[in-house]
Amino acid sequence: MKNRLCIALMMLLFARQQVNAQENFKKADDWLDANASSIGGRAVLVIYKNGKVVHTRAVNDMSMRQKMVTKLIARKTGKTANTNDFTLQSRQPVASCSKWLSAALVMTFVDEGKLKLTDTVGQYLPALSKSGKGNITISQCLSHLTGVKAPDLKESLQEMRNTGSMDEAIDNIAKLPMEGQPGTVFRYSNVGLQIAGAVIEKISGKSFETLFNERLAKPLNMQNTDFGKAKVALPAGGAQSTPEDYMNFLVMILNKGTFNGKRILTEESVKQMQVNRITPSVKIAYSPIEAGTFGYGYGEWIMGNTGVSSPGLFGSFPWVSNDKQYAGFLMAYSLKSEGRHERYKELVNLVDEAVK
Repeated sequence: MKNRLCIALMMLLFARQQVNAQENFKKADDWLDANASSIGGRAVLVIYKNGKVVHTRAVNDMSMRQKMVTKLIARKTGKTANTNDFTLQSRQPVASCSKWLSAALVMTFVDEGKLKLTDTVGQYLPALSKSGKGNITISQCLSHLTGVKAPDLKESLQEMRNTGSMDEAIDNIAKLPMEGQPGTVFRYSNVGLQIAGAVIEKISGKSFETLFNERLAKPLNMQNTDFGKAKVALPAGGAQSTPEDYMNFLVMILNKGTFNGKRILTEESVKQMQVNRITPSVKIAYSPIEAGTFGYGYGEWIMGNTGVSSPGLFGSFPWVSNDKQYAGFLMAYSLKSEGRHERYKELVNLVDEAVK
C-alpha cells in the first residue's frame, strides 16, 4: 500500500512539474503562435537546460501562398519542395547557421595544433598569395575581416552553385578586389569561411564534407546534418540540419566543448569563438540588418554579455545563453526578414524569463 502511495505521489509531482514547465513557457508559446505567419507558417522551438530538453513547441499553419513560395524556392534551387509539418526531426537548409558549425570544425584543427589562428592563408593557397591576399589570417577568415570586397550573398551563392571545385572557388576569390587591409574591415560574406574550408582540405587531404562528418556530425550524433553532395561545399551556408541535431551542437557549445562526456572542442577554443572581433577601429562595410548591434566572433554573433547566436537567411535562429545557462533553437523557413532582429530579441527575452 505504501509503495503504491509513493508511486502515485511521485507521478502527481512529475505531472505538476510538467504543467508548471509548460506554464513557464506560455508567453514564448504565445509569441510563436502570434509570429508563425511572419516566419513562414511553420516553426519549431526547442529549449535545453540542466542536462535535458525542457520545452518544445511546434506550430504548423502554412497558408496557400506560403506553400507556393516554398515550392518556387525549391524549384529555383533544384530541390524537392517540402511543405510537411515541422517536427524535431524535420530537415531543412539552415543557411548562415552553417557558419557556426564550420568555424567549430576549423577550431578542431587549431586544438590539434595542425593550424594556428595567426597562420596566413597564402602558405596553403598560393592563388591568394599571387593576388595579394596571402597575408589574410585564419582568425580573419572566421570573423569576416579578410578585407575582401565580396559580392552580395545571393550573387555569391549563385556563383558557388556553378563552381566545379574548391580550387576554382579560391581562384574566384583571388580575383575579387580588396576594400581595406585584412583585420580593418568587417564584411559579412561567404568568402572567409570558404577560404578556411579550403585550408583544412589542403591540410587533411579530405573533403570538407568528410571532415565535418568525422569531426563533428558523428561525435555529436548529428545523423541528419551535412553540407550536401555538391561539387564544392559551401561552409558559410550549405548545411542542412534538424532541430534535434543542431541542438546537440548547441549543447556542446553550452558545455564549453563537451558532449555526452566527450570533449569535441577545448574550452579555450569555445572561449575564443565568443570574443567580439568587431573592435572600435574596425570599419563595418556590410552587416545584415537582422544582426542589429550584435558583435561577431568566429562563425557566431555576440549578443552583448548574455550569449551567442548564428541566425540563418531562412529564419532559423540558434542561440546559447551564457547568462542563463541554456540553449535554444528556432527552426523556421521564410525569406521575409523584416523585423526579424526585433523578433529574435523578443523570443530570447521571453525564454530567459521562462527558464529563470
